[in-house]
Amino acid sequence: MSGPPPRAGGTELDGAELGGTELGGTDPDWADDADVVARSLERPEAFARLYDRHAPDIHRYVARRLGDSMADDITADTFLTAFRIRARYDRAHPNARPWLYGIAGNLIGRHRRTEVRALKALARTGHDPVAASWSETWVERTDSRVAAQGPLAGALAALSAGDRHVLLLVAWADLGYQEVAQALDIPVGTVRSRLNRARRKVRAALGADPAFAGDTAEVV
Repeated sequence: MSGPPPRAGGTELDGAELGGTELGGTDPDWADDADVVARSLERPEAFARLYDRHAPDIHRYVARRLGDSMADDITADTFLTAFRIRARYDRAHPNARPWLYGIAGNLIGRHRRTEVRALKALARTGHDPVAASWSETWVERTDSRVAAQGPLAGALAALSAGDRHVLLLVAWADLGYQEVAQALDIPVGTVRSRLNRARRKVRAALGADPAFAGDTAEVV
């Protein structure tokens, strides 16, 4: 799987100088993400530090959901969108990961049909070009684990968009309940109910076959 796209020339993030202390370095006064965003309001080039911190994780998450071919563009669009709306960032949150995953999720949502189509194809055939990039890293290529791809993909495809989004933010982005609530701008209680419903449906779809236990543990 390829890494995140470099900061492209000609964009608002181009030309950032991240070395030394001019843009913060190890300065504790603006070491967290909220401080980076605040500094970037006066020094736009400082925002590139946020990209360097979080772009690899965002790229991996998008690639698992939509494939490498779309991950580069969506990762770039996530950070360009974040840059453009950075003045609205709630600086009470020192970690910008949930905010960035929320933006990425909105962009992924525009490709919901692509995601569901890929999951259904994987469930039906065991292979799909769009899903291949994440399925190969998600499931090791042993016979028993390859067999688990189809049923799990089918179970994910059958979820509502909202339930699938919550489930995968927890399972693949490793966000906590409060972070998911922040990312999606919904109450924590809604996160819990969606997650519980999604897990019940996935477990029911997979059944009690022990061959799937290790492969689906991060999801169910």
